Amino acid sequence: MSDLIRIAVDAMGGDGSPKKVIDGIIHNHKLDKSSFYKIFGNEELINNDIKNKIDKNFYEIVHTDKVVKSADSPLEAAKRGKNTSMWLAIESVKNKDSDIVISAGNTGALLVVAKLNLKMIENIDKPALSALWPNKKGMSVVLDLGANIECSSKNLVDFSIMGASLYKSLYPQEIPNVALLNIGSEELKGNEIIKETFQLLNQKKNDNFNFSGYIEGNELMNGEVNVIVSDGFTGNVALKTAEGTANFITDELKKALSNNILGKISSLLNISNLNKFKKRLDPRLYNGAIFIGLDSPVVKSHGGTDFIGFSNSLGVCNRIIKGNLIDKIKNNIL
Repeated sequence: MSDLIRIAVDAMGGDGSPKKVIDGIIHNHKLDKSSFYKIFGNEELINNDIKNKIDKNFYEIVHTDKVVKSADSPLEAAKRGKNTSMWLAIESVKNKDSDIVISAGNTGALLVVAKLNLKMIENIDKPALSALWPNKKGMSVVLDLGANIECSSKNLVDFSIMGASLYKSLYPQEIPNVALLNIGSEELKGNEIIKETFQLLNQKKNDNFNFSGYIEGNELMNGEVNVIVSDGFTGNVALKTAEGTANFITDELKKALSNNILGKISSLLNISNLNKFKKRLDPRLYNGAIFIGLDSPVVKSHGGTDFIGFSNSLGVCNRIIKGNLIDKIKNNIL
């Protein structure tokens, strides 16, 4: 079993844990037998859900009663000490007992505890929070999504390299197109940091990605760009706007198709297309933000997702390690 991807799992983070987390592990294991799950949390509760459902050769439980609460500030989470399920899971990666760590717990706490335990990759000043977004042609990597409100041009260049490396680790056959999120596509648009980053990336020759210049907010989903780079403030606003728009469209479509008899008939006649549309916008398919820039990858599952969403995040963990994300970043960073 030494060839298995070793995933450290904080079983106590997020809504409905640990049951949701364990059900996600069981579902992920049914789909792919190439992961070993090192599970941190209340052993009795975890055993109630996992016992006899997965071969014991594929998991291990590390017991702790201590947890980081959803309402904890990052400082409070750090003060809770080294025996919380989140801290122990991250420490497992630090000690090379696991390859990658995942938690559905408190995002701020996870970022702080990860930074306290793990070293930065050499020549990277700031880590970034990235995620997968759907587009017309497949998927895009977007970063930073809130870890860094202010960024220098070097930070944005680093994010470009890290984002491209993440995309390549998930989609090894493709060369990503990288673009800077900006208020216009013209070279003179944007603030000084954006314009300086443009010049640096334009001059840089990199076999890992193609630089495509600027991208505007209304082009994020057209699929021409695979890696979208911004500071954390702009990226977080773009993320929340996209999520809100998707929810609005889905809700309004439901209302339109259920308010009267014609709508109900139409929905029955188009049920196949409607199911495809619903699946395309299902947030569980894109669950899992990735904290990159540290010497081990950290994955944040959405706290409110269900076991299917958590299972999908475990799949992302597996693909990140198989795709050698950290080595790709190290080989391409300035």
